[in-house]
Amino acid sequence: MMAFWIGTALLLVVSCILIVYPLLNPKEIDEATQRDDLNKAFYKDRLAELESEDQAGIVGNKSDLVTDLKQLLLDDIPDSKSDAKVSAEKVKWMTIPVILFMIILSYGMYAMYGAQDKVSHWTNVASNLPELSKKLMNPNGVQLTDQEMNDLTLGLRTRLQSTPNDATGWVLLGRIGLANRDIETAIGALTRADKITPDNPEIMLSLSQALLFSADQVDLDRAKDILNYLMHQPKVDLRVYSLLAFNAYNDGNYGKAIEFWKKLQAQIGQDDSRYAMLERSINTAQRELDLQSNPQSKQPQGTPVKITISLSSEVEVPKSGVLIVSIHSADGSPMPIAAGRYTLTEFPVTVVLDDSNSMIESRKLSSLSDIMVRARIDTDGNVSTRDNDWHGESLPIRLGDDVAISINKKY
Repeated sequence: MMAFWIGTALLLVVSCILIVYPLLNPKEIDEATQRDDLNKAFYKDRLAELESEDQAGIVGNKSDLVTDLKQLLLDDIPDSKSDAKVSAEKVKWMTIPVILFMIILSYGMYAMYGAQDKVSHWTNVASNLPELSKKLMNPNGVQLTDQEMNDLTLGLRTRLQSTPNDATGWVLLGRIGLANRDIETAIGALTRADKITPDNPEIMLSLSQALLFSADQVDLDRAKDILNYLMHQPKVDLRVYSLLAFNAYNDGNYGKAIEFWKKLQAQIGQDDSRYAMLERSINTAQRELDLQSNPQSKQPQGTPVKITISLSSEVEVPKSGVLIVSIHSADGSPMPIAAGRYTLTEFPVTVVLDDSNSMIESRKLSSLSDIMVRARIDTDGNVSTRDNDWHGESLPIRLGDDVAISINKKY
C-alpha cells in the first residue's frame, strides 16, 4: 500500500515540474529590441517607396514626408524595460496556486472515482493469505464463507503473479474454482499445475474432475483420456472409479457406470459408509438401463413434480429474497436437472416443476427415473452465494411422486 502512495506522489511531482518549470524559467524576450528592429525595417521600406514615388513625380514634398517618417520612428521608442520584468515576477507567483491545484485535483478525483477501498481490500487479502489457507486446509475448522473463498482466490492470484511456477498454488486455486463452480478458473489453474508438474496423479485427477464439468466436448474427451491413463497405473485411486462412473452415467452408458461403481464397492467393502450410496447409484443406473431396453416402461413425457415446502420454527424469512427449488439426479449431483425461482410468500407453499424447467435442453427432467429435490431461501438474489441462506432437501424418490421438504438448515 505504501508503494502505491509513493508512486502516486512521484507521478504528481513529475507532473508539477513539467508544468511549473516554464513558469519559473520564462524565456527572456527583448520586446524593445524587436520593436526597434521592426521600426527600422519599416522606415527603410518606406524611404525606398518615397524615393520611387519622387522619381515618378507622384509626390512633391519628399523632404517633409521623410521628416514625418523620422518623427514617427522616434515616438515609438519605449520608455523603459521595467514592465517586462514586473510581468515575469507575476508569472512566477502563479506556481504556488498551480501546484496546490494539481494536488487537490489529483487526489480529489481519485477519492471520488478511484478504487481506494478495493486496493486496500486487495492488500489486506494478500497479507491474510496464509491464515485463509490454513483455515481451508484444517479439516476440523469452520467452513469458509463465500466471501472468504473469493478473498482466498484473489490472494492466490496475487501470489501466483510473482511465483508462477508454484504448482501447489495453482492446484489450490483450481480446487477453489471447483468448489465455487467456476469451471473455467479450475481448468485453467489445474492445467497450469499439470504443465509445471507433469504426470502427477493427484493433479491429473483433479484436472479430470474439472474437465468433466465442462460443456465443451474437447474437454470431456481430454478428461476421459486422463482417467483411462490413471486407470492403467499400478495403483489406482478410488476416485478414478467414481469419476469414470459419473462420466459413463452422464453419457448414457449405464452398464459401464454400474461396472465402475461395483468395482468401487469391491474396493471399499460393505462396512464403508459410502457403500449404501453406491448401491443407490447402481439401482438408479440399472433402472435407466432397463428403460433403454424397454422404452414403454418410461414415465410419460413431461411428468410434473409436485413439491410442498415448509419451514422449521427457527427459520426467519427475510423481507427480500427468493425461493430456489432445484431437482437433481438421485445420486446427489450438485448440477441441477431442473430448477425454479419463486418470490417469497407465506409457508408452506407448493410448486410444480416439469420439463419446461429443465436446465439443459438435451437432458429433460422426464428422462430421470429417480430424483432428489433441494430448496433454498436465497437472501441476496445471487444464486452463486449461500452465506446465511436456509435450505433443505429430500431423500431420493421416484419421478412423479409428490415431495415434501422442510427448510431447516443454515449455511
